[in-house]
Amino acid sequence: MKIEKVEGIVINEKDYGETSKIIDIITKEHGLISVMAKGARKINSTLRGISSKLTYGYFHIYYKEGKISTLIEVDVIDSFKQIRSDLLRIGYAGFVCELVGQVIRQQVAKKDFEEIYNLLSSTLIKINECFDPMTITNILELKLLPFLGVNPIIDECAVCGDVTSIITISADKFGFLCKNCRTNEYIVSDKTIKFIRMFYYVDISKISKLDIGNKTKNEINHFIDDFYDKNTGLYLRSKKFLKKIEC
Repeated sequence: MKIEKVEGIVINEKDYGETSKIIDIITKEHGLISVMAKGARKINSTLRGISSKLTYGYFHIYYKEGKISTLIEVDVIDSFKQIRSDLLRIGYAGFVCELVGQVIRQQVAKKDFEEIYNLLSSTLIKINECFDPMTITNILELKLLPFLGVNPIIDECAVCGDVTSIITISADKFGFLCKNCRTNEYIVSDKTIKFIRMFYYVDISKISKLDIGNKTKNEINHFIDDFYDKNTGLYLRSKKFLKKIEC
């Protein structure tokens, strides 16, 4: 059997038998795959430290399409030390890993695997570089919506198509609202409108500065939470943990 080298990030791990574990890896080449790390729970195993959640590297595996592959070794690109040193960053990293895992399970086309992988890796790199984790996560959440087939309308009013008098945004009405189509929706700030549109189109890997006030951050986060809850059908266990540590 041929050994294949794939670039990936471990998003989950679970014990298998007495000494091994199975790791779920988001890869650039194959999307989400499950890999057996034999003996990885042994103290002296060479796989012990390089098969844990958030390991980012080149994985040398015996690849079996549609089945559990076998891990041989890993060339680590980044262990995300800054993420691992902070509970809030750990919470957000866990959330984005679970989110991307669920998105890619929604029968995403193979042609999209690399783009989704790049979104995940760029997000974790920015969180590891100590950019605000809520904001970086919100950007990722917006960018994943097209893969779920529910991208919001943010270039015009979602009701009438007007582009000149946008005053708020609504998850129920699927996007921006102008002053004539708004009924009883909460009116967000102009900055919130501006940043939501900017976040939807920005390249995460090229972000070098984020300067956003708390009011704007919270309005954006509230809209995205509401949009996911009402329009995606996804349920993320890590969201509960994130809410607890944010309090």
